[in-house]
Amino acid sequence: MRFERITGSRRGFFKTCLAGAMAFVAGEGSSAFETPRTGHGTRSRVSIARDPLLRGSSAHGIGSKDSGSVDSKRILNLLDRAVRGLFEDDDPVRSWSRIVRPGQAIGVKVNTLGGRGLSSNVLLVDAICERLQRAGIRARDIVIWDRDTQELERAGFRIRQGGNEVQCFGTDRVGFEAQFSEFGSVGSQLSKILTQRCDVLINVPVLKDHDGAGVSIGLKNMYGAIHNPNKYHPDGCNPYVADVNMLPEIRSRLRLHICDATAACFDGGPAFKPEFTWQPNAVIVAQDPVALDQTGWQMIEGKRSERGLKTLAAEGRAPRYIETAADAEHRLGTNDMRQIVVVEKSLA
Repeated sequence: MRFERITGSRRGFFKTCLAGAMAFVAGEGSSAFETPRTGHGTRSRVSIARDPLLRGSSAHGIGSKDSGSVDSKRILNLLDRAVRGLFEDDDPVRSWSRIVRPGQAIGVKVNTLGGRGLSSNVLLVDAICERLQRAGIRARDIVIWDRDTQELERAGFRIRQGGNEVQCFGTDRVGFEAQFSEFGSVGSQLSKILTQRCDVLINVPVLKDHDGAGVSIGLKNMYGAIHNPNKYHPDGCNPYVADVNMLPEIRSRLRLHICDATAACFDGGPAFKPEFTWQPNAVIVAQDPVALDQTGWQMIEGKRSERGLKTLAAEGRAPRYIETAADAEHRLGTNDMRQIVVVEKSLA
């Protein structure tokens, strides 16, 4: 198993980053990014699985998005449906084997800013870890992480550091690299969990509105991997979100985005506000992060329209960083809905 450590001079560090980026673009080894295609050229797939009975037959009030309000068997089935829709493969283990292989260290980057009300669902993350182990990954080689251990605990995660079980802790336990990683307008120190504990990164964001950026879905969740996210909130986080995702240590490791839309926020985000939360009871899976964010943005706009709210553009906070992430400088994916195939599967 490989644990990378950033050492040596600043110049040597950036040579290493450049080499990694070149390998990424060339598609060398396991770090090559492969977006599932539909057979129609360059179209990207976004798979949405829904289950109206995810929380059982009895209704739960908004704000009860704790892990106990979701049926563990149904959420595993929901995850499997979403992954099968992405890869067009009925065997979930075989699908996961396209993302990871035995011997690798896997980071599961969650989002826990919203506490139990609006964070990555614990049972969804448990289901991801179960499927990773079925694909041959050892439990101790999986780490569930975010920026802060206390935030993880408040979101319902059990902290585990050491031993043979799945690990779970925040960057505050290990710190950030001393050297800066740079791209475009961004210069940041990266979490040592990312650089030293992850060969492969799986992104588990939450579908939510953001008061400054417009939306916070897959791309913006990488702000939790850098030491100075507050520096990159001006101008609707544009171009900063796109630039953060271009940092070689992030881009070369990211394989899969599993957006938690079991509960979501359509206004007033990113903090949890029950009055602006709804329950799509869905999981959204993609390898193209730009296509994921574009699709999620449209879902949020649909809910805003249903509630009689203005569009994000009319409020002056359209998520412009999504278009930037798709431009010729970044090429992180596509934001053109004509080039995105949304596959929807319902369990009921």
